[in-house]
Amino acid sequence: MKCEAGRISGGVWEAVVTASEPPAVEALHGGRAIDGITVSPQAAGQHVVRVPIPAWALNEGVQTILVQAGGERLAVITLVAGEPLDDDIRAELSLLRAELDLLKRAFQRHVREE
Repeated sequence: MKCEAGRISGGVWEAVVTASEPPAVEALHGGRAIDGITVSPQAAGQHVVRVPIPAWALNEGVQTILVQAGGERLAVITLVAGEPLDDDIRAELSLLRAELDLLKRAFQRHVREE
């Protein structure tokens, strides 16, 4: 079973899953099951999976929803909401890039001066 890259639109995550039979898909947020998942045939061996993102899953910070079928992970939906997080990996990466640019400029200035 293969899942094409999903996208979120209008509060619903949607992706195409390649499988011979329509998969029995479940989505979990913090161990709690998400209701309203639909699986619709699209073409031979392809099925459109739609997972509505419930309001109770939208909270401050980083939230993850695990989408799986038959015990196999299809996707992980990551939601970031609220104030920027100091521990968020994207914030850390941005900070590292800024520090690297600062070091690069300082090194280039040092090399030019010698």
